[in-house]
Amino acid sequence: MANDEKLLETIPYGNLGLIALDSCKEIGDRVDQYLVNWRKNRKHDNENSMAFKHYVKDSYKLDVSIPRFGSGEAKCVIAETVRGNDIFIIVDVTNYSLTYKLCGMENHMSPDDHYSDLKRVIAAIEGKARRITVIMPFLYEGRQHRRTARESLDCAIALQELISMGVDNIITFDAHDPRVQNAIPLNGFETVQPAYQFIKGILKEEKDLIIDNDHMMVISPDEGGTNRAVYLASVLGLNVGMFYKRRDYSKVVDGSNPIIAHEFLGDSLDGKDVLIVDDMISSGGSMIDVATELKRRNAGRIFVVATFGLFTNGMAKFDKAVADGIIYKVVTTNLTYQSPELLSKDYYISCDMSKYIAYIIDTLNHDVSISELLNPYERIHRLVNKYKAEQAERTGK
Repeated sequence: MANDEKLLETIPYGNLGLIALDSCKEIGDRVDQYLVNWRKNRKHDNENSMAFKHYVKDSYKLDVSIPRFGSGEAKCVIAETVRGNDIFIIVDVTNYSLTYKLCGMENHMSPDDHYSDLKRVIAAIEGKARRITVIMPFLYEGRQHRRTARESLDCAIALQELISMGVDNIITFDAHDPRVQNAIPLNGFETVQPAYQFIKGILKEEKDLIIDNDHMMVISPDEGGTNRAVYLASVLGLNVGMFYKRRDYSKVVDGSNPIIAHEFLGDSLDGKDVLIVDDMISSGGSMIDVATELKRRNAGRIFVVATFGLFTNGMAKFDKAVADGIIYKVVTTNLTYQSPELLSKDYYISCDMSKYIAYIIDTLNHDVSISELLNPYERIHRLVNKYKAEQAERTGK
């Protein structure tokens, strides 16, 4: 592990306890395995001291279950002690694949159900843990982050509720609007960008990319995601472009104002490979519209890159866009549920985030700053330089 030296200079904040709810079972198992392997192979002078008594284990996952009654109500049961532990809870509020019985009928779990289960786990801990950190990759109600009329501020209320229940830190990925942390200004809140994993996934899959201003460009599909695109472009040394969504604010369709047109701001796209970078793909309509506009401007291969691939209306739109030559690849992380249909697509690139989450947990358990983990600038540079060197070796240039 890269930061072993820093970790060996400190002692754990408490015995590490990992709770991966059923919504995150697969990624939780991977995170647990990374932690087990690292700590078994980590040698230091104080490994026999009391502070490291339960440091090396076969698993850090706690025995937690959430049984449900026939009425749909539930409870959390923790079958082992959590007293004095440093607890990390991982939950995916978007995992719609899980079901439960409700008066004899099968009901799919909604974000509200997952959030309620998270609160049940915190309630079952009963304040006995030394510290509780919630890792919620897709921030619950993060899209309802501000008030524009007489409406609820669900994300702010949820954050305050978690803090009032005893949560110390909340870690999320690519928050729709990071300013929601203003609801809990005195508590830990980190929004993590998976830029390194995006680049790693794309470079692993594609061996003929030319990463320079003349052959590649980063595009933000709207003005709200400009910072995300600017960061990626600055790390890769590319130009950035942006679309401005002209909306009809006199109408509301499916909870939002319909888009009239996409206006492009940026340099020529003639023949360039393009990375369209956003925080999420919901229905996918907006992304496909942007890709279509880029193709009209003679763009080359188009990579649709998003932290969260929700695909709320299925994959048919993307299948057609790929078949029509509009989209080349779709790139998302495994931070949210990935359906078997999605994983079967040959145009889909999945970026595994489990190792990164394990790094964060291991570092925080030692009470060491994660600032270097949150800024992958140097790691991306090393990755790109290695890619270019291997490319030069293959082509003899």
